Amino acid sequence: MKTIDEVLRDTIAASSIPALQIEQQTGVQRAGICRFIKGERTLRLDTAAVLADFFGLELRKREGK
Repeated sequence: MKTIDEVLRDTIAASSIPALQIEQQTGVQRAGICRFIKGERTLRLDTAAVLADFFGLELRKREGK
């Protein structure tokens, strides 16, 4: 099963939405998005939730965890 980071990274890359547009619509800084995509940093859970919502993804706890 993929991690939150992997799913978000794949989704952002597949979307072809410029980091500037994501920043403008979510408030997540473009530089942070770029570093995240390159694998140079991880995301805080609240930031991951904002990006997941923007891309129509749902964060939820796995059953049994």
